[in-house]
Amino acid sequence: MPEAGGIYRSIKLAAQLFGKPLESLAPAELQRLSRVADRQQEIETLILETPEAARVQLPVAAIDASLMEIRGRYGDDEEYHTELQRVGLDASSLRQAVARDLLVEAVLETVAAASAAVSDTDVEIFWYMNRQRFRLGETRVLRHLLVTINDGLAGNERAAARARIDAIHARLLREPQRFAEQALKHSECPTAFHGGLLGRVPRGRLYPQLEAVAFSLAEGMLSGVIESELGYHLVRCEAIQRERLLSFVEARQTIREHLAGQQQALCRNAWIRALRRQGAERSSEAKRRSAPTPPTERPPKPPWRSV
Repeated sequence: MPEAGGIYRSIKLAAQLFGKPLESLAPAELQRLSRVADRQQEIETLILETPEAARVQLPVAAIDASLMEIRGRYGDDEEYHTELQRVGLDASSLRQAVARDLLVEAVLETVAAASAAVSDTDVEIFWYMNRQRFRLGETRVLRHLLVTINDGLAGNERAAARARIDAIHARLLREPQRFAEQALKHSECPTAFHGGLLGRVPRGRLYPQLEAVAFSLAEGMLSGVIESELGYHLVRCEAIQRERLLSFVEARQTIREHLAGQQQALCRNAWIRALRRQGAERSSEAKRRSAPTPPTERPPKPPWRSV
């Protein structure tokens, strides 16, 4: 039977690599998972044998918090324990697997903390060499009002819904400043409680029918009636933030965090490579010592000579 750490590792890798449960993996996916899991187990074993691991004190609260997060994915205790049993775990073995996982993470964080600090010069050089990476797309502050179409609900049949949205539209053409009030009274979108405010919206967030209209409006302009699969919509553009490059001051912290992450990853990877190299050398030396010693050949005796 697979050990608990191996089961837990495989379940996590299935989610990380393929975004689905372990039992749903195809044969080719299982083969890839097996290769990755074997390598990860080898690395984890080397990490846990290091002096760094011996110095880490893992808080019990951290283990409890991770277990609570896992438990929260299930409706009740019966469903939780049934699933543990199904995959070959119980509360005790899961706790051991989670503790091992957290200990490995804590060791790697300790190693990463020793990485070289990012200097102000590093940040400035990255900024000047990669300015185009800090381009902000156009955004718009929008308000939205929705009347849904539902032929099974009185007042929301297609014709009735269209009549309602047309009346609201006519009212707003006369008094556009009343959009928030009209959204609060008539909109069937959750944003109604905030006067229909969608906030600052970039491209790619709205239904295609809405986006095409919303990003064609001038500031302060009200759309015509827009139909989508949800129903009838009205959109008002409150403000436009044109596409622009972030300033160095705006980008500085993001760059520093990016470079720090790179430095930490390099530090961790170099440390792990050294561990694997040392492990391979120890294994090779152990094999050499355990190999049987070949018998020593005696030199041939000289032929007898007659005296």
